[in-house]
Amino acid sequence: MKKIALMLFSIAFFGMLVAEAQVKTITGTVTSTEDGSGIPGVSVSVKGTTIGTVTNIDGYYTLDVPGDAKILVFSFVGMKTEELPISGATLNASLSADVIGVDEVMVVAYGTTKRSQFVGSAKAVKGEELAMKATSNVTNALQGAVAGVQVVNGSGQPGSEATIRIRGVGSINGGTTPLYIVDGSPYEFNLNTINPNDIESMTVLKDAASTAIYGARGANGVILITTKNGSKDGNVVIDVDAKWGHSTRGVPNYDVMTDPAMYYETAYKALYNSQAYNGISAADAFAYADANFFSQQGVGYQIYSYPEGERLIGTNFKLNPKATLGYSDGEFYYTPDNWEDETLATDNLREEYNISIRGGQNKSQYFISGGYLDDPGIIDGSGFKRFTLRGKIDAQAKEWLHVGLSTAYVNTQLESPGSQTSWGSTGNVFYASNMMAPIYPFYVRNPDGTISYDSNGNKIYDQGTSTNFTRPGSAPRGNNAINLQLDTDKEVRDLFTGSFYARLTPFEGFSFTARISPEASNIRSNYLSNPFYGSIPTEGSVFVSHRRLFTLNQQYLADYKTTFSDSHSLQFLVGFESFELKNQELSAENDHLYDPFIPELDNAFGTQPTSANASSFTDNYATQGFVGRAQYDFQERFFFNASMRYEGSSRFAKDNRWGLFGSVGAAWMLTKEQFMQSTSGWLRELKYKVSFGTQGNDQIGTYYAYRNRYQISYNSDTGEYTKVLSEKGNPELTWEAQKLFNTGFEFSLVNNVLTGSVDYFSRYNSDMLFNEPQPVSSGLSTIPKNVGAVLNHGFEIDLRSDVLRTNELTWSVFANITNINSKIKELPEYTKSSGGIKNSSFILKEGGSLNQAYLVEYAGVDSETGMSLYYVDPDNGDYTTTTDYGSAKQADLGDVSVKWYGGFGTNLNAFGFDLGVQFAYQLGGKSYEGTYQELMHTGKEIGRNWHTDILNAWTPDNKDSNVPRISSSDDFDQKNSSRFLTNSNYLSLNNVTLGYTFPVSLTRKANVQKLRIYVSGDNLALFSARKGFDPRQTQNSRGSGLAISTSSGNYVYSQLRVVSGGVSISF
Repeated sequence: MKKIALMLFSIAFFGMLVAEAQVKTITGTVTSTEDGSGIPGVSVSVKGTTIGTVTNIDGYYTLDVPGDAKILVFSFVGMKTEELPISGATLNASLSADVIGVDEVMVVAYGTTKRSQFVGSAKAVKGEELAMKATSNVTNALQGAVAGVQVVNGSGQPGSEATIRIRGVGSINGGTTPLYIVDGSPYEFNLNTINPNDIESMTVLKDAASTAIYGARGANGVILITTKNGSKDGNVVIDVDAKWGHSTRGVPNYDVMTDPAMYYETAYKALYNSQAYNGISAADAFAYADANFFSQQGVGYQIYSYPEGERLIGTNFKLNPKATLGYSDGEFYYTPDNWEDETLATDNLREEYNISIRGGQNKSQYFISGGYLDDPGIIDGSGFKRFTLRGKIDAQAKEWLHVGLSTAYVNTQLESPGSQTSWGSTGNVFYASNMMAPIYPFYVRNPDGTISYDSNGNKIYDQGTSTNFTRPGSAPRGNNAINLQLDTDKEVRDLFTGSFYARLTPFEGFSFTARISPEASNIRSNYLSNPFYGSIPTEGSVFVSHRRLFTLNQQYLADYKTTFSDSHSLQFLVGFESFELKNQELSAENDHLYDPFIPELDNAFGTQPTSANASSFTDNYATQGFVGRAQYDFQERFFFNASMRYEGSSRFAKDNRWGLFGSVGAAWMLTKEQFMQSTSGWLRELKYKVSFGTQGNDQIGTYYAYRNRYQISYNSDTGEYTKVLSEKGNPELTWEAQKLFNTGFEFSLVNNVLTGSVDYFSRYNSDMLFNEPQPVSSGLSTIPKNVGAVLNHGFEIDLRSDVLRTNELTWSVFANITNINSKIKELPEYTKSSGGIKNSSFILKEGGSLNQAYLVEYAGVDSETGMSLYYVDPDNGDYTTTTDYGSAKQADLGDVSVKWYGGFGTNLNAFGFDLGVQFAYQLGGKSYEGTYQELMHTGKEIGRNWHTDILNAWTPDNKDSNVPRISSSDDFDQKNSSRFLTNSNYLSLNNVTLGYTFPVSLTRKANVQKLRIYVSGDNLALFSARKGFDPRQTQNSRGSGLAISTSSGNYVYSQLRVVSGGVSISF
């Protein structure tokens, strides 16, 4: 790795250019238009060369330039660049603040436009903001950065992709994934294949005026990713960035017991209470606890030595003070370990190196980049590596022809052990380390206390059945730590993406653009289960698969712009776009490995031939669309936009394949009106906008929803084939329809004291793509249909303020907030007689939300018995209470959706230092906290850890407690109820970055244009309802913490906290 870093830096240093020419001396002063003071540190250069200098503390400069130099360029961060002609020996310049204005160019569908002319709702995030964060996937960097965008991180596994939702969820079964467009073409691959350092900007399109022209694929919003381009100023710039960091667990475990003595005492009390609370005498209750303490009803393991003839736990429920930790039975030594410390890796250096070269002239520009990332996980066998190469060239080949090519090659290596998101799995080391009682050994030890090793030199890990003691069944079984070391679970991907375009401009105002974008991904996956501790009966097993994903996107667009009478501007776009996808996969598995460490089929000799365990398939998907758009601008005051797309999808039968979608929008620049002139002293821009449109959604989860699908089997004895219907298709299935409305204001005060936008939006989904359940007798689970309707609406506010801007200091703050509400307007007819679609934790019914909790309602603790109480039937008005869980009925507990979410932060630049801080938050929802439920067991699950809240459990002396009594004979602790429905509010500190840029006057002496060092921290803190509870990991496909599993919680791969340091150099 050091060689790679050295190579990258060497390339950067050798990229410096030298220019020689006859010289003349130019002097001058650069001042601020705001107060006339001199500006230090301004870059002054000869256009088209690398010859330059910087101004001194007073803004003065002197520069020797070639005799044929014609233009000087004056640039400074945060100020507009000026280009002035050389007319003598003295050349002064005045720079003004570079504020975001109405003339800012933004990326939109099939092109760019001025922000002032844009009638839709969109937000752009600059590439440098994305690159600041230490994440392998750019989607994670959007959390809290864009109003209306919700980011859900299901796993902290390096390389994993976050779920993005734009303006909530509007469908029950239909897909919710936005469309990603990279440099004008759809992108079907995991976004971890894109290097954040290659990104110029990410623009989120949110309303119909922005997305309807993309048709069905833009139904859930669109994210436009624009990669970096070359430059036109004639300079060649080499940027090098190197970053090193360390990853740790980002969210700690719950407040669980860590003291073995405390756990022993509580477990003993649970055994005693199981008898005493049921009328057994104290003497008999103590005798029962003593007899069963080390049995499967108790803790199972003895880890304390204590004097013979004495009690380990006294009748005061306290550990014998003479007891010492550590016990030997002559064959093994038993002492507890900290399972989290033993499981999580500490030697996980995160490394990232990037280099790019950009340059060009007016007629051609180029950008070349390379990057390497090594992002190890926090458990063995986990990590993500990425190597990227990207090249981009744009050229004015002829006066009437502009061509361009963008290509990228990506190699990724993902190591992602299975089961790390599975609740209760013996293979899930996070579940085991979070839930294991603090009394169990992690290793098998010899009688002298040393760790035992097997015949292969591996440490022997205690599986719970590895010694003369056995962990009880309620404790996490197994110990997968050894399998993480010996197993292989690796995915290697080679991805090539390319996009070629040619733009013809035969006459003024008209252009025709053809863009061809092929993309191919090859993924090879190897999984090996070792024969020692994994697949023992089969002497190991191996699974190998190869997947090829190929896409081809074609665009042919004609665009015409014209202006007449100096007041009217028109622009028309028409075109055709097609998209084709072919997904092919071949896989096979076998067992009985000759070499226990080679994950290949030729090393497996169990089933002969291997082809008996092989399978393959091919999926095809395609869309075609005819697009059109018209835009009108009157005196830069009134703006109108209309778009349409006539689209066909291969997911539907031929007679229902095509749909017509479109939008209309308008905007009014109020500050251009005469009646607003009195506000010009403080109000720079005020624009009102409104749009309405229709879209379709074809994301039903299968490419063949309209066709019957069968399982085929062959009988070699009879030579006959058997065909069994496995999935029932629906040839009448068609587009899920959407109606979208957006209205709002955009504003900017003078000098960017405050800029922002306020939007109200609604989305009405009808004829929803819905998998309707079928009777068991049919042999089918569901049939896809178009039924039901959902209304999704809310508002969002996005604000930014340049609080302070001087020559030496700039300070800005930003914040955004989004409110979302959903209501089911219509469901299938069959649901009405039963009151809706009911599940173990949620209910879908007309008038309700997409996230309506449906659980037994908890009524507290019986103050006399200490048992849990439940309301019998609240939905029918019966609020009597019962301790019999089976007599209580599930109740509609209302909407638990997240109501508010957003982010805020600040950026400060002063005297070369820069500081950025960014937070994200959500409010108003609830999630089912299954992990806390597991940790609050009443003693029936001895062996599993306890949350320390259990110490406040009900006793005859503590009757006012809201925690039920401890008793190993009670099982109501694991009954799902509203008791564990927890508010999902959170505040996360996503990123803090502190940097220092060395003065140009120093770096130029070493031929360095810019030198910056920095430190950053990502995912630094999380504040939620309870320590250990991460609401970001408990949301389902509809945005609620329900219906993943009522055992949801911190059992999944923890979010990572990354602290990094790095250096950026520009030549």
